[in-house]
Parts: sequence; structure tokens; C-alpha cells
Amino acid sequence: MEDKEIIRLLFLRSENALSELAKKYEAQCRRISFNILNDSRDVEECVNDAYLGVWNTIPPKEPDPLSAYVFKIVKNLSLNKYRYKSAKKRNSQYEISLNELEECIPDKNAFGNSSDDELNAVIKQFLGDLDQKSRIMFMKRYWFAESMDDIAREFHLSHNALKVKLFRLRKRLKKCLEKEGIIL
Repeated sequence: MEDKEIIRLLFLRSENALSELAKKYEAQCRRISFNILNDSRDVEECVNDAYLGVWNTIPPKEPDPLSAYVFKIVKNLSLNKYRYKSAKKRNSQYEISLNELEECIPDKNAFGNSSDDELNAVIKQFLGDLDQKSRIMFMKRYWFAESMDDIAREFHLSHNALKVKLFRLRKRLKKCLEKEGIIL
């Protein structure tokens, strides 16, 4: 079913909208959540809460694309759960990918006088300047928190080749952030 039809069903408050949403996006939602949480029960909870979040916000919102909206909700819920449980659990894919990004995006204390909006704009521009393959690799690793092995397999690369590619992309991002005065 097309996204516009699912949104129409949500506006009509039809429960079929949630089953169609699950049919279309559940596998990716579970994958995003699992990459962050690494716990099937927590994943189940976050994905179900994401559906509730979609139900509660559409209407009045009419997101385009729906997939990004749903994935953002599930990711935020998973991150909240991760933070809650972070003292108890370590070494999820999310934590590992976050540690990699710390090389180029330090904590907020190292930022100049830049806001989150400025940081987002520079990252968006950086991603827009990348070739499609590099952009997908970067997003899979640092937004979807996919494992290096999964990404390497998908792009028919060795683990080391992907590691080097992502290192170079992070280095490039850091230069962009420095050039724009986002980081000192």
C-alpha cells in the first residue's frame, strides 16, 4: 500500500492503517531499534510505541516521506530506552557507531557558538555533497547503526575497506565542521 493511502487511513482513524504500516515498515523499524538496543523485548516495545506515536500524531501531521517519519520515531524511542538502560548495557551497534563519530563530532562543550540547527545544516550539506554510495554507507552506519559486517556485505567490500572508507568520510565531515566554525 502506498504511503499516501496509509496516511489517509490514519486520518480516517482506521486501525487498518497500523497493520498496513507494520506490513510495510516493521522489518526496518525492528532493525533500526535492534541496532541500538540489542534486545528483542525492548525492540518490540519501541516498535509498538512508535506505531502508537504515529497514530497519535497523524493527524494533524501529514509527513512526506512517511518512512522517514516512522523511522525517526522508532529511533528516538530506541535512543531513549538505550539512555535509560545505558548504565546496565554496553557494546550495542549504536554505541560503537557513536564512538566512531566522536572523532569528528565532539561533545557540545567543544562547539563554537553554533546551534544544533547549524550543525544539522552542515551535516545535511555534507551528505548532499557525497556520492550516493558513500551517503548510503554513512547513513546506514551512523543513522541506522548497522554493523560494519552487514554494510560491507551489502556493498561487496571487505571489512577493512569499509572501515577505511568510513574513516575518510568522518575525516571529511570533521573538516567541513571546522571550516564552518561548528567545532573548534
